[in-house]
Amino acid sequence: MLPRRHVLLLLAGAPLAACNARGPAQVAAVDPDAAWYVGTMPDQPYDVPLVDRSRIDPKYRRQVVAYAGPEKPGTIVVDIDERLLYLVQENGEAVRYGVGVGRQGFSWKGVASVGRKGVWPDWGPTATMVSLNPDLPRSRKGGVDNPLGARALYLYQGSRDTLFRIHGTNEPWSIGEQMSSGCVRMLNEDVVDLYNRVPVGTTVMVKRHGRYRT
Repeated sequence: MLPRRHVLLLLAGAPLAACNARGPAQVAAVDPDAAWYVGTMPDQPYDVPLVDRSRIDPKYRRQVVAYAGPEKPGTIVVDIDERLLYLVQENGEAVRYGVGVGRQGFSWKGVASVGRKGVWPDWGPTATMVSLNPDLPRSRKGGVDNPLGARALYLYQGSRDTLFRIHGTNEPWSIGEQMSSGCVRMLNEDVVDLYNRVPVGTTVMVKRHGRYRT
């Protein structure tokens, strides 16, 4: 299922498209977001919108790469500067995903673990986000239009929730960018893939310039 706003706009434009013989490019011009989506992946309780990967810089497409870091297999490593997330594998390899990260001054760095996992999670703003934008809604149910997307990995230090997440996004154009409120964004199909590969307790290292702390 495509995000609701995309479906409504496309449906609204369908009769006009037939009358005026407009092709997909003209329909996409009515709703630029729609051009990013090419189908869906079955999931519950919502299907996952699939992104046209030709629109993603090849650097940020999911792929298996050589990895020479010291981390143990199963570790998640996020490189803020490169906008890349690595899931370390055996034999000197890693699954690499493109991500979006926090804008200047908002990115979290350090070592944490996956304290819990969520499927189509509900979203709520942090106190800092509300202080910066008092008009933000205080909560939003999970779904295709939810900012957390299809899955979320909640980062904890011991028993303390850091309030930072690795999660999906309904803004695929933000992958490779530095524009979030601090969390790590992934394409929805990528965060589903990562979610299925890692258990609660997985170590997560978020760094920049090779350092885990500023």
